[in-house]
Amino acid sequence: MCLSIPSKVVKIAEDKSFCTVDTMGVQRDASLMMMEEDDIKIGDFVLLHIGFVMNKIDDVSAQESLDTYQEILALLDEEEKAKIILEDDNCPTRTI
Repeated sequence: MCLSIPSKVVKIAEDKSFCTVDTMGVQRDASLMMMEEDDIKIGDFVLLHIGFVMNKIDDVSAQESLDTYQEILALLDEEEKAKIILEDDNCPTRTI
């Protein structure tokens, strides 16, 4: 199962076809093909599904979700933490 953890946009490709996001310290590329042109800016929080940015969320909602994830992670050992944070890498994705 893939969980959508709020991810912060840290870079946008010149052609605006993809961006680089930071998900709790893990960076990955994500397609912007599902979004309106110029809808996503550096610093925005987004939700991903199978390698695509699906929607933008406001900072308050993103922070509330991240705080909840941090509470969950505090209860887990290091191996379990890494698996949850990196789980999105095991979901079907496309190559940019």
